[in-house]
Amino acid sequence: MSHYYSEEQDVVSNPVHFTYTYETHELKLKTDSGVFSKGSIDFGSNVLVRAFLQEDRRYSKILDVGCGYGPIGLMIASVYTDSAVHMVDVNARALSLAEENASTNHIDNVNIYKSDALSQVEETFDAILTNPPIRAGKEVVNQILDQSYERLEDAGVLYVVIQKKQGMPSAKKRMEGLFGNVEVLSKDKGYYILKSVKG
Repeated sequence: MSHYYSEEQDVVSNPVHFTYTYETHELKLKTDSGVFSKGSIDFGSNVLVRAFLQEDRRYSKILDVGCGYGPIGLMIASVYTDSAVHMVDVNARALSLAEENASTNHIDNVNIYKSDALSQVEETFDAILTNPPIRAGKEVVNQILDQSYERLEDAGVLYVVIQKKQGMPSAKKRMEGLFGNVEVLSKDKGYYILKSVKG
């Protein structure tokens, strides 16, 4: 059986369309079976997007790890039109949807490509965001955190959304160990936004 963190999906396609809004920005998004949070943006991703954008800090190069069909990266790219936003996922169907959603919404400041965690990411960034695939296991989550540190420039910032009951304390401890700092930027209904700064 395939999962949303699998490369190929064997579940039957059943597309769903919905609209995602942040302030005056509106995205028309297409989702499908075999991708994370089909039918609407999941609560944690929405908390992450809003916490990041409310920081009101412009980053020039941003990476969305585990982008799925694209709600996080595409909304950020639509708000920060001068930023270059890279979006990666291992799920081929999700990547195809993300590219289609970028085209539908006329968003051209994105670069969408396949990567297992950050293993195929070659550039460095001043901000990385992730809603990590908890169901893929702690080892995968830790890999994303470790590789994010490596791919951040000095003074670069990592933003992670994670539920307390799904491993927030251990993720927070690992980020503290990697970066030497971690703060809870916000929390909502058990979802925590963790933030660490490199250097």
